[in-house]
Amino acid sequence: MKELMTQLKELLDKGFIRPSTSPWGAPVLFVKKKDGSMRMCIDYRELNKLTVKNRYPLPRIDDLFDQLQGANWFSKIDLRSGYHQLKIREQDIPRTAFRTRYGHYEFLVMSFGLTNAPTAFMDLMNRVCRPVLDRSVIVFIDDILIYSKNKGDHACHLKEVLEMLQKEKLYAKFSKCAFWL
Repeated sequence: MKELMTQLKELLDKGFIRPSTSPWGAPVLFVKKKDGSMRMCIDYRELNKLTVKNRYPLPRIDDLFDQLQGANWFSKIDLRSGYHQLKIREQDIPRTAFRTRYGHYEFLVMSFGLTNAPTAFMDLMNRVCRPVLDRSVIVFIDDILIYSKNKGDHACHLKEVLEMLQKEKLYAKFSKCAFWL
């Protein structure tokens, strides 16, 4: 229960959730992460059954690998709490409500577990990275792979992507990024 209180406080402090009076209310459960810490998960199965599915195409992995032919330099950028950087439309916020023993809350940003979260985020990332997609960048949901044939090009490509992310106020998690591989 202490973990629940801690995570609720963190989500509230970051402005990701707010108290709710919504008639919706999904249950909460915890899943152990690789590092032993616990991740709070909202069980949106009932909401997902009622949701019109966004059929935005996710790329095929083998197609992505084909783009890397001839590349010698790589950098990977992992966005911090990717989905939480995407705001939810005001009219949809009440549907994200979840219930805990400490109260009823709703998300103001995209939550993990919502059926359209991956495609909505993929659409955002493709729009942000459109100028460099298939030229020097591959995007897969919240992971960005920058690839180049030589070191000079890689410096330019990396700068270009970082500037795009900064302009759109999208933030990377430095500890999960890898540069100049």
